Amino acid sequence: MQESKNIAVVGSGLVGSLLAIYLRNRGHEVDVYDRRPDIRTIEFSGRSINLAMSLRGWLALEEVGVAEEVKKLAIRMDKRAIHLPGKPLYFQPYGKEGEAIYSISRGVLNKKMITLAEKAGARFIFESKVWDVDLDEAAIHTGKSENESRMSARYDHIFGADGAFSRVRHKMQRQSRFNYAQEFLNTGYKELTIPANADGSHKLEKHSLHIWPRGAFMLIALPNLDGSFTCTLFMPFEGAHSFESLDSDIKVQQFFEKHFPDVVEDIPSLLKEFFRNPTSALVTIKCFPWAYSDKVALVGDSAHAIVPFYGQGMNAGFEDIRVLNNLMNVHENDWHSIFRQYESERKPNTDAIAELSFRNFMEMSTKTADPQFILRKKIEGRFAAKHPDKWAPLYSRVTFSERPYAEALAEGDRQRAIMDRIMEIKNIADIWDSEEVEQRILGLLETTVPAEMWK
Repeated sequence: MQESKNIAVVGSGLVGSLLAIYLRNRGHEVDVYDRRPDIRTIEFSGRSINLAMSLRGWLALEEVGVAEEVKKLAIRMDKRAIHLPGKPLYFQPYGKEGEAIYSISRGVLNKKMITLAEKAGARFIFESKVWDVDLDEAAIHTGKSENESRMSARYDHIFGADGAFSRVRHKMQRQSRFNYAQEFLNTGYKELTIPANADGSHKLEKHSLHIWPRGAFMLIALPNLDGSFTCTLFMPFEGAHSFESLDSDIKVQQFFEKHFPDVVEDIPSLLKEFFRNPTSALVTIKCFPWAYSDKVALVGDSAHAIVPFYGQGMNAGFEDIRVLNNLMNVHENDWHSIFRQYESERKPNTDAIAELSFRNFMEMSTKTADPQFILRKKIEGRFAAKHPDKWAPLYSRVTFSERPYAEALAEGDRQRAIMDRIMEIKNIADIWDSEEVEQRILGLLETTVPAEMWK
């Protein structure tokens, strides 16, 4: 058992709220600080991408007994629905029968997580921005504005869960030998809405993640419990097809009628939302170390912000908390060892999911509509079904497994090299489901050395 400590969590988002629940379950006193008002009292919309909860996230929620409460907010999605110009809608299953990801509104889930953390005994201090952190003393200095006289509070430990532009990490960056890198995509995103039908039903197939892949840009839509869909338009900031170029009502209307004709009528507030909702940026952030002494540690996006194209940002952050909790079981009151092992275990895996997330952007925007890619997936799917002990698809390793992300990346690269060879077969489109192709894959598996990095 750990000795009870006074702990501050900076940030009341999804990861910070989950961490507060874990810490309270261990008997710690927990204060959660956030510069924002209590989001349960305000409208939460305009710059969101719906969340896709998968196995890693569910496991973290199950461990503290809140998974069933959260599942009430979720809609099961077992497939992608691909919308191509002039072609029938078609579906790509995410995994084997019974495997699915779950769509959850970020705002709805965040409100629920705060309520669950309060129920566990955490104290939330809203509208209190952390302006400075004393790393050696584990003290935070807060206030509503930088000019206002600040309040100071000392703790035994501080966790920075305050997102990609973390104030806690900013202070840690001033220390010697702190590595930090950020990279913005030239692609941004904007939230749009497909409202429910008059009877509350969904306008599109309910249990799918809908994608309109158009190369350099794409539209996605995820279902909500109220019958609506949260849509996200991803496109470059500048260029021929870009947010910069869509600067008038007529240009936006013509753009959607040309590129998304099957859905444009389903977005009645298109023009209003397009110019009202912000165009947001997408960033990857990497840093190290994640902890300072035995006093301060980073979790979630504060340590490893990633782009959203694998749906793993929240899941990776929740997994951080589950790993931390398991290390507390191992090291008990040795917080120095807890933090050291936590950052050394998680860093390679979060670097791996950052890379996979970037790659999946290219897959979603271009390859899902490519006949060669579709054939490749059919071959992989057939082989995996016949030889599940020899081949687990990369998406399944990431989404329906709790094995390390780094292992998934390494084995995915190995599988990609094998499939590149298979796709070079001259008449592969005609013999893709033959015994010959199956034997070729088996042979390549025997001669391609498996990745050893995770052993």
